[in-house]
Amino acid sequence: MIFDSHAHYDDEAFNEDRENVILGLKDKGVIGVLNCGASLEGARMSVELSSKYDFIYSAVGIHPEHADIVNDEIIDELRNLAQNPKVRAIGEIGLDYHYEENPPRDIQKAAFKLQMELARELKLPVVIHDRDAHSDTLDILKQFPEVIGTIHCFSGSVEFAQECLKLGYYIGFTGVITFKNAKKIGEVAKVVPMDRILVETDCPYMSPEPNRGKRNESPYIKYIIEKISEIKEKTIQEIEYITICNIENLLKINK
Repeated sequence: MIFDSHAHYDDEAFNEDRENVILGLKDKGVIGVLNCGASLEGARMSVELSSKYDFIYSAVGIHPEHADIVNDEIIDELRNLAQNPKVRAIGEIGLDYHYEENPPRDIQKAAFKLQMELARELKLPVVIHDRDAHSDTLDILKQFPEVIGTIHCFSGSVEFAQECLKLGYYIGFTGVITFKNAKKIGEVAKVVPMDRILVETDCPYMSPEPNRGKRNESPYIKYIIEKISEIKEKTIQEIEYITICNIENLLKINK
């Protein structure tokens, strides 16, 4: 049983067969998906998908690569989208210093803070994108102690993970944990408590072994769960159960 805590079924990679893929997920053990907006269009479509399919929930937010569009008008639209009961988080938001063509860091930080303020106002959790920006990400998270969420596609150190855990955040593991050279993320998985682990695809990206390089889909989370069960020395069923409980607790599903 799988709950994909971070997907992008709104992505153009699914334009040719989106409905068929989504309709087939339940037959493959997928009981839930959090579809995360990255652009304004993606946020709108995430809400549409969650309204159409009972097992899909949505997060609305602007990814740091689009930070230069974030203003009061955009925040108002995100606020309005979040009135839909299937919207359970603000995201994906955060910082991305990896690509030089991304907006300047001060613009990214300003957009990040505006969306963290929205999450605080709406009492919603956040889905955090952090790439090569651990220090600044942590600094901003600490400015909003009332807000919790998940650090999606976690890529930091054990020490950074421990700081995020102290703030009440969950740690999201993607297919990267299955890669042969992914020793650092394996060390992180060892120390993250069972009640803070989430599993995610980030589909259509980040396919785990043995499907690396192919379009990712939620059923492939089984390979992530297998790897985490090996690292944590728990059964696959235990990892399935706890990761479903964790995302349902974070998103306040069935409460």
